[in-house]
Amino acid sequence: MLSLRPKPSREASSTSGQRFNPNRVRDHLANERTYLAWMRTAIALLGFGVLIVRLRILQPPFVPQPPGTGWKLGLVFSLVGLIMIWFSAQRYFTIRRNIERDTYEPADGWIAISTLALMLLGVGVVYYVFSVPLSALSNVIIE
Repeated sequence: MLSLRPKPSREASSTSGQRFNPNRVRDHLANERTYLAWMRTAIALLGFGVLIVRLRILQPPFVPQPPGTGWKLGLVFSLVGLIMIWFSAQRYFTIRRNIERDTYEPADGWIAISTLALMLLGVGVVYYVFSVPLSALSNVIIE
Protein backbone atom coordinates (compact mmCIF):
# COMPACT_ATOMS: atom_id res chain seq x y z
CA MET A 1 0.00 0.00 0.00
CA LEU A 2 1.33 3.41 -0.95
CA SER A 3 1.70 5.74 1.99
CA LEU A 4 1.88 9.50 1.61
CA ARG A 5 3.39 9.96 5.05
CA PRO A 6 7.03 10.93 5.35
CA LYS A 7 9.54 8.26 6.27
CA PRO A 8 9.90 7.91 10.05
CA SER A 9 13.69 8.17 9.85
CA ARG A 10 13.46 11.76 8.62
CA GLU A 11 13.78 14.31 11.41
CA ALA A 12 11.44 17.25 11.91
CA SER A 13 14.22 19.63 11.00
CA SER A 14 17.26 19.05 8.87
CA THR A 15 20.82 19.94 9.75
CA SER A 16 20.66 23.02 7.50
CA GLY A 17 17.92 24.55 9.67
CA GLN A 18 15.09 24.10 7.14
CA ARG A 19 11.80 22.72 8.37
CA PHE A 20 10.41 19.53 6.90
CA ASN A 21 6.87 19.91 5.61
CA PRO A 22 4.98 16.68 6.37
CA ASN A 23 2.33 17.60 3.79
CA ARG A 24 4.84 18.01 0.96
CA VAL A 25 3.55 15.15 -1.19
CA ARG A 26 -0.04 16.28 -0.84
CA ASP A 27 0.99 19.84 -1.74
CA HIS A 28 2.80 18.64 -4.87
CA LEU A 29 -0.21 16.60 -5.96
CA ALA A 30 -2.50 19.60 -5.44
CA ASN A 31 -0.09 21.71 -7.49
CA GLU A 32 -0.26 19.19 -10.33
CA ARG A 33 -4.08 19.16 -10.23
CA THR A 34 -4.12 22.94 -10.38
CA TYR A 35 -1.71 22.90 -13.31
CA LEU A 36 -3.91 20.43 -15.17
CA ALA A 37 -6.97 22.61 -14.53
CA TRP A 38 -5.16 25.60 -16.07
CA MET A 39 -4.17 23.43 -19.04
CA ARG A 40 -7.79 22.33 -19.58
CA THR A 41 -8.85 25.96 -19.52
CA ALA A 42 -6.16 26.89 -22.03
CA ILE A 43 -7.15 24.04 -24.35
CA ALA A 44 -10.79 25.10 -24.11
CA LEU A 45 -9.80 28.66 -25.07
CA LEU A 46 -7.84 27.36 -28.06
CA GLY A 47 -10.79 25.24 -29.14
CA PHE A 48 -13.24 28.08 -28.69
CA GLY A 49 -10.99 30.32 -30.81
CA VAL A 50 -10.96 27.77 -33.60
CA LEU A 51 -14.74 27.33 -33.29
CA ILE A 52 -15.36 31.05 -33.68
CA VAL A 53 -13.32 31.11 -36.88
CA ARG A 54 -14.85 27.90 -38.26
CA LEU A 55 -18.48 28.99 -37.66
CA ARG A 56 -18.06 31.41 -40.54
CA ILE A 57 -17.52 28.46 -42.86
CA LEU A 58 -20.98 27.07 -42.00
CA GLN A 59 -22.60 29.84 -44.03
CA PRO A 60 -23.72 28.75 -47.49
CA PRO A 61 -21.43 29.87 -50.34
CA PHE A 62 -24.26 31.68 -52.17
CA VAL A 63 -24.67 34.26 -49.42
CA PRO A 64 -22.33 37.20 -49.86
CA GLN A 65 -20.03 37.31 -46.86
CA PRO A 66 -18.50 40.58 -45.74
CA PRO A 67 -14.91 40.34 -44.54
CA GLY A 68 -16.01 40.49 -40.89
CA THR A 69 -13.89 40.48 -37.78
CA GLY A 70 -14.80 37.10 -36.27
CA TRP A 71 -11.41 35.68 -37.14
CA LYS A 72 -9.77 38.35 -35.00
CA LEU A 73 -11.78 37.29 -31.96
CA GLY A 74 -10.90 33.65 -32.65
CA LEU A 75 -7.24 34.61 -32.95
CA VAL A 76 -7.36 36.45 -29.62
CA PHE A 77 -8.90 33.40 -27.92
CA SER A 78 -6.20 31.18 -29.36
CA LEU A 79 -3.41 33.54 -28.33
CA VAL A 80 -4.76 33.86 -24.79
CA GLY A 81 -4.93 30.05 -24.65
CA LEU A 82 -1.29 29.77 -25.72
CA ILE A 83 -0.21 32.43 -23.23
CA MET A 84 -2.12 30.61 -20.50
CA ILE A 85 -0.24 27.40 -21.31
CA TRP A 86 3.08 29.20 -20.94
CA PHE A 87 2.17 30.97 -17.69
CA SER A 88 0.57 27.90 -16.13
CA ALA A 89 3.75 25.88 -16.74
CA GLN A 90 5.86 28.68 -15.32
CA ARG A 91 3.56 28.97 -12.29
CA TYR A 92 3.66 25.20 -11.73
CA PHE A 93 7.46 25.15 -11.51
CA THR A 94 7.53 28.24 -9.28
CA ILE A 95 5.08 26.67 -6.84
CA ARG A 96 6.96 23.37 -6.98
CA ARG A 97 10.18 25.13 -6.04
CA ASN A 98 8.43 27.05 -3.23
CA ILE A 99 6.89 23.87 -1.83
CA GLU A 100 10.31 22.26 -1.73
CA ARG A 101 11.77 25.28 0.03
CA ASP A 102 8.69 25.51 2.29
CA THR A 103 8.28 29.18 1.31
CA TYR A 104 4.98 29.05 -0.58
CA GLU A 105 2.79 32.15 -0.50
CA PRO A 106 -0.41 32.43 -2.58
CA ALA A 107 -0.22 34.89 -5.46
CA ASP A 108 -3.27 37.05 -6.03
CA GLY A 109 -1.84 38.70 -9.14
CA TRP A 110 -2.06 35.51 -11.24
CA ILE A 111 -5.73 35.08 -10.37
CA ALA A 112 -6.53 38.74 -11.06
CA ILE A 113 -4.80 38.74 -14.46
CA SER A 114 -6.42 35.52 -15.67
CA THR A 115 -9.84 36.66 -14.44
CA LEU A 116 -9.48 39.97 -16.25
CA ALA A 117 -8.34 38.26 -19.47
CA LEU A 118 -11.27 35.83 -19.45
CA MET A 119 -13.74 38.61 -18.68
CA LEU A 120 -12.43 40.64 -21.62
CA LEU A 121 -12.77 37.62 -23.88
CA GLY A 122 -16.31 37.09 -22.64
CA VAL A 123 -17.17 40.71 -23.40
CA GLY A 124 -15.68 40.23 -26.87
CA VAL A 125 -17.89 37.20 -27.48
CA VAL A 126 -21.02 38.97 -26.26
CA TYR A 127 -20.22 41.99 -28.43
CA TYR A 128 -19.51 39.81 -31.46
CA VAL A 129 -22.69 37.77 -31.06
CA PHE A 130 -24.91 40.81 -30.68
CA SER A 131 -23.18 42.83 -33.43
CA VAL A 132 -23.82 40.18 -36.12
CA PRO A 133 -27.03 41.00 -38.02
CA LEU A 134 -29.81 38.46 -37.50
CA SER A 135 -30.22 38.06 -41.27
CA ALA A 136 -26.70 36.61 -41.44
CA LEU A 137 -27.51 34.12 -38.69
CA SER A 138 -30.64 32.85 -40.47
CA ASN A 139 -28.52 31.75 -43.47
CA VAL A 140 -26.47 29.26 -41.45
CA ILE A 141 -26.95 25.70 -42.65
CA ILE A 142 -25.75 22.83 -40.50
CA GLU A 143 -25.58 19.53 -42.32
